[in-house]
Amino acid sequence: MARYTEASCRLCRREGTKLFLKGARCYTSKCAIAKRGYAPGQHGPTGTRRKQSEYGMQLREKQKTKRFYGMQEGQFRTVYSHADRQRGNTGVNFLRLLELRFDNIVYRMGFGQSRAEARQLVTHGHFTLNGKKANIPSMTLSAGDEISVCESSRAKTRFKGMEVSRTVPHWLSLDLENLTGKVLQIPNREDVDAEVSERLIVELYSR
Repeated sequence: MARYTEASCRLCRREGTKLFLKGARCYTSKCAIAKRGYAPGQHGPTGTRRKQSEYGMQLREKQKTKRFYGMQEGQFRTVYSHADRQRGNTGVNFLRLLELRFDNIVYRMGFGQSRAEARQLVTHGHFTLNGKKANIPSMTLSAGDEISVCESSRAKTRFKGMEVSRTVPHWLSLDLENLTGKVLQIPNREDVDAEVSERLIVELYSR
């Protein structure tokens, strides 16, 4: 499977906003976009930038959202196709499906410092879903699904005495003592914390 192996901070600089790809480091002054708030490239901050076309704005919004959730183009387009087949607003359905990914929910509950770390924890088999071991990060969860840290993983440093520095969204619940969490409800549009204009993504894929 293809994956991005270059510096993560270049992606934040390219999109002009924090994508929180490095967890806690993104909240400090060491964040690259805080020190170099311009797009990467050989021309530096003085490089000339063309005025973006309508297509350019749509493409940038798609790239930003894809990188925010740490997905490849094929995965991203597949999720959009599923959203497009559902009833209701395609853009809102799309964001809901992204939020309900297994790796994203593990991150949102605080088990991972970043979505990349959460995805790795899921892939390595540290969680169960409704009592059964699950290791597929792209799984779409539903209201009522329960996530737990496997018994064999609870003694690991990553989970022992774990603390959560972020606020767990209201549509999820977390029991830190028992290292379990639950999807209480399907998230609404206002529950998505990413600064995303889903309309531009829908327009891009509708071309």
